[in-house]
Formats: sequence, C-alpha cells, structure tokens
Amino acid sequence: MPDPLTTDDGYECATCGHEWMGAPVDDLANIRDANGNLLADGDAVTIIKDLKTDGKAGGVKAGAKIKSIRLISGDHEIDGKVDGRQLLIKAEFVKKA
Repeated sequence: MPDPLTTDDGYECATCGHEWMGAPVDDLANIRDANGNLLADGDAVTIIKDLKTDGKAGGVKAGAKIKSIRLISGDHEIDGKVDGRQLLIKAEFVKKA
C-alpha cells in the first residue's frame, strides 16, 4: 500500500494521483459505505460503480467483490485486492456485502 506523497499544497495519492488539502484523517472508526453502513477491517464489499485506474490493466467493473478489506487513514479509505491487484478505493464507491 503506497503512503500519500506530501506536496507543497497538501497530499497526493501515489496510486491514482488524487490531491487533497490538509492531513490525512485518522478516524478509522467512522468509515461508511455508499449506503451509510459502518465498515470494519475484514468486511467484504462490492464495487457499485465502474472505476478507472491508472495503468495498463484498465479499470474495475461494478459488481466486483473485495474480501477482507483493510481500513486506512487518508482520502482512499479501503485497501484491498481486486482481480489480483492491490488497490486503494474510496468508501463512497462500495457497499457492504
């Protein structure tokens, strides 16, 4: 899992290039999915929207399942494997399975 890169204006995700201001949030106890369900380490989730990724392999299709997620601090709250690739995903694009 790549850590956020520090820039002059804030932080940048090393995976997708998303930039945000301020320090990454450490509130792991209040991460919710697209339906408002509370997420925890080890939960299984389903992607609800096709997601584009940087790289040659294309994106992640809606309906893909991620088993045994890990919650992390930062803008992309979920760390998990999708189709054999380790990705960071925002919680707003998943629902609890």
